[in-house]
Amino acid sequence: MARQSMHEMTGFLLGRMCKLMRSRVHAMFEDIGLHRGQHFVLHVLWKNEGITHSELAARSSVQPATITNAIKRMEKAGLVERRRDTEDERVSRVYLTEAGRDIRSKVEDTIREFEAQALAGLSEEEVATLRDLLGKVQENLTRCEE
Repeated sequence: MARQSMHEMTGFLLGRMCKLMRSRVHAMFEDIGLHRGQHFVLHVLWKNEGITHSELAARSSVQPATITNAIKRMEKAGLVERRRDTEDERVSRVYLTEAGRDIRSKVEDTIREFEAQALAGLSEEEVATLRDLLGKVQENLTRCEE
């Protein structure tokens, strides 16, 4: 087998693809008024409204300081609100506003549009194979972290 140049290596190609995907999806979310990463926070809250900041950070796979900044920004945008826990006033819980609930269909439509753009020209079988292979790579990398 011939030696691959760095630009032909799978890791390089995946990294470049991820960078392009992040850039495109962030631009699409900005078009509907969301800042980077806010769709992840919304996704968690659509399933677990009323959780604490630390629970939200853990479920979003980000640091607590990052989630605090995201919540502040989302609060200013009218998507979420913080309320003191009724049993422990030291604890603050995050709730969706009506606007936070209403934007769900736009977010889901944007994700579908993004996926269609990214996978254009691939058959259903190729998409299934791609997902399977990427899942295996993810499992391999996860095992390396253990």
